[in-house]
Amino acid sequence: MNDRSYDGGFSTREASRKALLFRRCVEQLSQTTAVPNDIWRSYFVPGRIEVLGKHTDYAGGSSLVIAAERGFCITAAAAADSQVSITDVASGETIEFAMEPGLVPPLGRWSNYPMTVARRLARNFPGASRGARIAFASDLPPAAGMSSSSALMVGVFFALADANGLWTHDDFLPELNEPLNLAGYLATIENGQSYGPLIGDRGVGTFGGSEDHTAILCAQPGAIRQYAYCPVRFERQVPLPPAYTFAVASSGVIAEKTGAALEKYNRASRLAAAVAEIWRRETGCDHAHLAALVRSGEEAADRLREILARVQHGEFAPRDLLSRFEHFVTENEQVIPAAGAALDCGDLEAFGGWVDRSQQAAETLLGNQIPETVHLAASARELGAVAASAFGAGFGGSVWALVAVDRIDDFLAAWQRSYAERFPDRAPQATFFPTAAGPALCRFA
Repeated sequence: MNDRSYDGGFSTREASRKALLFRRCVEQLSQTTAVPNDIWRSYFVPGRIEVLGKHTDYAGGSSLVIAAERGFCITAAAAADSQVSITDVASGETIEFAMEPGLVPPLGRWSNYPMTVARRLARNFPGASRGARIAFASDLPPAAGMSSSSALMVGVFFALADANGLWTHDDFLPELNEPLNLAGYLATIENGQSYGPLIGDRGVGTFGGSEDHTAILCAQPGAIRQYAYCPVRFERQVPLPPAYTFAVASSGVIAEKTGAALEKYNRASRLAAAVAEIWRRETGCDHAHLAALVRSGEEAADRLREILARVQHGEFAPRDLLSRFEHFVTENEQVIPAAGAALDCGDLEAFGGWVDRSQQAAETLLGNQIPETVHLAASARELGAVAASAFGAGFGGSVWALVAVDRIDDFLAAWQRSYAERFPDRAPQATFFPTAAGPALCRFA
């Protein structure tokens, strides 16, 4: 990727907010490194809003995504040795470790994410042992389903890649200069899989796909983009109606992928993998994931339903396997094509109806919703949002709503009041804010 930079695209309000966050990063880094600041690099790494595509990416499906205008502001300086130092400006906490292949990242702590990146790079690119001094400040609500952990990992990857000149390393694949392919590789750092000859290892403990990384690297300001996965590929771009913007409510129920929440997330992934495994075993076909088997023929879905009704699986009950399959079919084969088409032709009423269908399927089939996110989606519609849905891994997290720009402030205030009345104990931890469809990762040399 060499010195490729990414265009901006912030609103004036958000550009001012980011300038303040970068200033704090620079002040922090100035205290911890003697490297002249004329060779520092800065990065903005956005959070992700999944408009549609709940748990579809790792099953080979599609999703509609935007980048939020909130994210991580990161400033970094290459070190003269192998030591990596990363400071969270907000808390003042600093972690330090060596850039080496034998790192053992601790599960359940935020240090797991940057250490996993360093470990994988040191293993995939022998000789890449130069560390960095990194400071970051984030205005994303943490563990809210907006890909804060993936955004941090992507930012650390760029800081370490630039420090080590990975873009010209002998083992760097030329295809990774293309953001779509790089997104696929970054996803394997997180989920532990291999990417071609770049061998995987433990990852961070989640069995996820590449939706987050694709949105972070490839989003376009003012537009919703549709991507398919396994491998990552662009499908279409839908412009947002100019008179509308997004409102986001973070429920205050953390969606961090650790402990019990990690198990719930991974269970949905394992269910999808189990369905595909059963199909291959019973039919002799070699389809790698749900998307491939569903589209293998007109009768494939019905044939699979018959198989799931009678098959025995060591881990999952038939009804759970069938529900997981029906959710994928509803979300990927029905909702996403129809909702995208409705938005493309400006039929906001139809778009809202299909988004409602997605939310209902998440509640009844996927089973990843909680009372707080169910209420937020329903109350947003009652308050006049064109569409509203929970997004991300689920089991906590956030809800987006599409709202007219000229009433965004009033809507957010009413939405917040409704939530506080229904969930007074959660309200102090909740966050409500507007965001346009923002820019992808921006690198500032």
